[in-house]
Amino acid sequence: MGYKKYPPFELIQEGYMRFLKTEHFEEVSPEYLVVDVKKLIFVNNEDDVLEKRQELINFIWGEERFALPDFMPAAIEKNISDDRYSDLIDLESIDKITVNMEYEINSVAYHFHPNKSNNRLIIYHQGHEGDFISGKNTIQFFLNRGYQVMAFAMPLGGMNSKPVVWSNIMGELKLSRHDDLKFLKLGSGSPIKFFVEPIAIVLNYVEEEFDYKDTSMIGISGGGWTTVLYSALDPRISKNYPVAGSLPIFLRDPSFEGGDYEQSLIELYKIANYLDLYIMGSYGEGRSQLQVFNQYDSCCFAGVRYRAYKDEIKNVIFNLGAGSFDVFLDDTHREHKISDAALESIIDDLE
Repeated sequence: MGYKKYPPFELIQEGYMRFLKTEHFEEVSPEYLVVDVKKLIFVNNEDDVLEKRQELINFIWGEERFALPDFMPAAIEKNISDDRYSDLIDLESIDKITVNMEYEINSVAYHFHPNKSNNRLIIYHQGHEGDFISGKNTIQFFLNRGYQVMAFAMPLGGMNSKPVVWSNIMGELKLSRHDDLKFLKLGSGSPIKFFVEPIAIVLNYVEEEFDYKDTSMIGISGGGWTTVLYSALDPRISKNYPVAGSLPIFLRDPSFEGGDYEQSLIELYKIANYLDLYIMGSYGEGRSQLQVFNQYDSCCFAGVRYRAYKDEIKNVIFNLGAGSFDVFLDDTHREHKISDAALESIIDDLE
């Protein structure tokens, strides 16, 4: 998730070791259960969903915008060659899609086409590890089952640019980590756009060029955070699966789960906090959110703290009358990853 930058890695290790010695892995600490979750939820009907979505769009792209970006990618390269994926089974071809944004920040996505397509699209979003080559196992899993896979990396990660820019605050600055984005003066909107704009633009292209039955999204770590936010913004995402991606602020240990710039930008979460985002990403006909937590995660969001809000989110979605929300607890490993068990749970939900 990028937490080894701020605070220092040694403090994170110390905080996490304290966490390991507690009962958090198996039960929810009483200090979390005293919070009245109902009072932290501000989305209770469809009007609330639509209003919050509009407010988020205005914040991210600027008050003059009332919908997601409607333009297209800067470049589409068909049937490219990338030897890193030459051993993928059931892969027919790869297309490379490039989205250009302000300050020469770009996003490079790969569209993996299976040999036999089920005509369904899954977006895979990589976390802070960098390139989505780290998600090769996940990409292979969905290709084997006939899914089209569109893979993204986070801004400044993977094949994406790390431009040198001029900041009125910092002077000449090489953008290499997410916290650098806060120094940019944009024409309109917030640097949060760099995390979600590429997905919207690529989906515009997909809608124009293909006729897929549905589009779902899965992300790991920071990609899980992106999955939560983007699914709240865009009802074109039917089912979504954030893996080890976020927890509401009140459930975090600040000594090692503070998060990068995007995870703690108060202006964003004043509009829609994490609980609101979970509801917005779950609500709608045929829509759902299945959160995946690694019970013994080696990085972050370990344990069963989701139990403090799970039932209340499910109740709100039930009362809204469309959509669903649930959590899968993965106790099969002690890593920060999407495991085989998680993938099986996700495919069961998809199919």
